[in-house]
Amino acid sequence: MTHAPLYSPETYTPEDSLGRLIADVSRRLQAAMDEEMARRGTDITAAQWGILMRIANGCASTAAQLCRSTHYDTGSMTRMLDRLEEKGLIHRARNSKDRRVVSLEITEAGRAICPLMPPVAVKVLNAHLKGFTRAELDQFKGFLNRMRANSGLPV
Repeated sequence: MTHAPLYSPETYTPEDSLGRLIADVSRRLQAAMDEEMARRGTDITAAQWGILMRIANGCASTAAQLCRSTHYDTGSMTRMLDRLEEKGLIHRARNSKDRRVVSLEITEAGRAICPLMPPVAVKVLNAHLKGFTRAELDQFKGFLNRMRANSGLPV
């Protein structure tokens, strides 16, 4: 069954755009996580933690892999990795098999900070989901996953 388009140029308004709403909520979630981490005395942002977790979990071991998985451009990723390295949370090392490749490794300090973020994420998410039921959350996540699948891009 084919449905009529949900948006049209004649009725579209940026204020009502789903993309804008999703981006706004995402920014608010990250800002709240940054605030909560600062309150706990941790000098790391939500964006930095996301990168750190990808490295710690073995999801990415190079800047190029991180760029592909996070959709950051190379300049932004380089600056993010510079900050994480300055904080002593990661280390860059030349690959012994291919000197052109720089591998990213998490440090002991980086590993120590990883468990601090989940409680922050839980607190922030629960605050933003106040009034939602479990069924509504599951439905909402289902909608977002369907949109992600509709994009045609790899997850």
